[in-house]
Amino acid sequence: MENTLFDRTFRDSEGQIVIAQPPNLPLSVGIVASLLKLVVTTGQINLALDLVAFGSLFTWAWEELFQGVNYFRRALGLIALVALLVWKLQ
Repeated sequence: MENTLFDRTFRDSEGQIVIAQPPNLPLSVGIVASLLKLVVTTGQINLALDLVAFGSLFTWAWEELFQGVNYFRRALGLIALVALLVWKLQ
């Protein structure tokens, strides 16, 4: 079977097309912490939630960038990592 650019971009090692996956632990923690930040908008708890959300989402993006199952998932990790850094540097 020929390994085309489409295959490397969208298929995993088993030949399945993978664009979205169930959230892993860092992504789940990042989403929950981000949602809790909307409830707790001030104080030390908000700061802690901000740190947990950023750290978790950064970890997820880093893992996708370097361990993603295909080029699409790795590109998604790169985009998320750059977006997180730009968001924090503003």
